[in-house]
Amino acid sequence: MNDDIRPIKQQIRQRAIALRKEMKRSDKQKLDFKIANKVLGLWKYRESPCILLYCSTLLEVDTRYLIERTWALGKTVALPRCRKDTNDMGFFIVRSWEDLEPGMLSVLEPKEHCLPLPDHTASICIVPGLAFDRAGYRTGYGKGYYDRHLSTYRGTTIGLSYGCCMEEEIPHGRYDRKVDIIVTENDTYFCNN
Repeated sequence: MNDDIRPIKQQIRQRAIALRKEMKRSDKQKLDFKIANKVLGLWKYRESPCILLYCSTLLEVDTRYLIERTWALGKTVALPRCRKDTNDMGFFIVRSWEDLEPGMLSVLEPKEHCLPLPDHTASICIVPGLAFDRAGYRTGYGKGYYDRHLSTYRGTTIGLSYGCCMEEEIPHGRYDRKVDIIVTENDTYFCNN
């Protein structure tokens, strides 16, 4: 029996990318706004003083509004910076858009002057993904940055997805880490109950 899940995850990844590319820009913006507002209404979000976010790419749920609202609420915003040599990432405190510059794959990352987040204990982590299942498993772009980060992260994790990119089941290996909550434009899934 072949236990290699990579081809299946690649098929799921390609399907999710195709669905996202088919979205009209105006429809995507409406969905992004609904998803962000649902996150802002979550008790876990409201109670946390520190939010670990990501700068979205064109295919991902747009996080700009969520980042700006988090700053406006006086919460600490920390964004990831990838380390090319180790394939790991660290989170750094960001206070404005001027603190960001294009990093790996042209994704905006904190500049060198940004301070590393010293403690994750009072934070929640917003996690990107191309597709999720209701159990909380996800598939991203396949580099494993978030799975490595989540292997030691002990706070609440929230995945952002479009409803059309929810899968019945995503195969997972021993290094894959699931999220606690998934927010789509229509539903919120609590995965650890």
